[in-house]
Amino acid sequence: MEIPPPGYGPQQPQAPYPGQGPYPGPGPYPPQGPAPYGYQPWGHGYSPYNTPAPVNGLAISALVLGILCFLPLVGLVLGLVALGQIRRRGERGKGMAIAGIVLSGLGTAILALALATGGAAGFWEGFEEGARDAGGSGAVFSLEKGQCFDTQGDSLEGMAYDVDTVSCEGEHDGEVFANFPLPDGGYPGDDAVTEAADDKCYSLRYAYAMDSWAVPDDVDIYYFTPTSDSWSFGDREISCVFGNMDEKATLTGSLRQDATTLDADQVAYLEAAEVLNEAMDSAPEEEYVEDDLPGHQAWATRVSGALTEQVGLLRGHRWPADAEKPVATLVGHLESAKKEWADAAKTSDVDTFYEHYDRALDLTDAKKSVTTRKALGLESTPPPAYEDGGGDDSGGGDGGGEDAGSGDGGSGGGGAEV
Repeated sequence: MEIPPPGYGPQQPQAPYPGQGPYPGPGPYPPQGPAPYGYQPWGHGYSPYNTPAPVNGLAISALVLGILCFLPLVGLVLGLVALGQIRRRGERGKGMAIAGIVLSGLGTAILALALATGGAAGFWEGFEEGARDAGGSGAVFSLEKGQCFDTQGDSLEGMAYDVDTVSCEGEHDGEVFANFPLPDGGYPGDDAVTEAADDKCYSLRYAYAMDSWAVPDDVDIYYFTPTSDSWSFGDREISCVFGNMDEKATLTGSLRQDATTLDADQVAYLEAAEVLNEAMDSAPEEEYVEDDLPGHQAWATRVSGALTEQVGLLRGHRWPADAEKPVATLVGHLESAKKEWADAAKTSDVDTFYEHYDRALDLTDAKKSVTTRKALGLESTPPPAYEDGGGDDSGGGDGGGEDAGSGDGGSGGGGAEV
């Protein structure tokens, strides 16, 4: 499996995860553009000063075939060819090639003995069972949603041939929050695999960590992806992973915040919040309203519609007695914000749009949701990105719409959590 490191390709400035503001502009979210080794929007990547020689691909294949005892003759040949290439090209992987030769040689001897004694059928059945146990889908290794792990190199960058699953209660390098398969067929290429991981992982994170306020500010998204070599063995799975942006730091405790860890009232509140999140994330690419007034008008219409749906969800749920009044107060702010967004959508004047936009953001300030969150037992301290707001980039939160930055003529398309 390959762990793409972040920081490759064109990016738009983004707020640190949790993914709800601040935003310098209403560009697309999550950021678009392929990155061959993964996506990390805040530029905390790691670049060694010296680039090591590449590992010979045939050596890797020989080792995998030898370990799996699959096509031992092929593994033996690949190992011998790999040794020759390593000598000529100065590549790494000599130890893997030799190990593949030895293991494939043993496999060849066992296969010959099985054929001679009529035990080939039993041998093959044992191999198939072992392959299923090793990875299910044919991957070099496989991780389940909710599992926490340590990498062998204590880093979520580069190549990974195996990981050690550990308890989420203690320190760990990563936590898997989603898995999804790629379509069958030929290997689509590194760029296409990375783009698929970018698009899907960022859209799946809220299903696992619904309460973004409870996600530490130094957490980022990484992923395990198939390589061209593992693809040939049936590896199609991408694993989406939470990890620390600091390569030397770890995570402690599970980040899971969904129906398995939250009560029905907490889930209802956060599901209503996500409705507005999606609408706020659909801001036009142009940062300034004057550069695309029709696009911003359409965006304001979407946000107003999302607020209507959000208010309906909040009013339609039976809240605990101590949460009824805070929720009702919050709904009042959302109703007023909905009107401001609707008025912004109808105006043909840029300055008037900004006036409605600014009033809508004031009505959905993060602090307006703190009382409701306390009543529901959710995290009630706004993340630093929300509290440090102001000027061109103002933080927001779940008072109905996340403050999505304004000032100096620019508008922002932040997420919103109510």
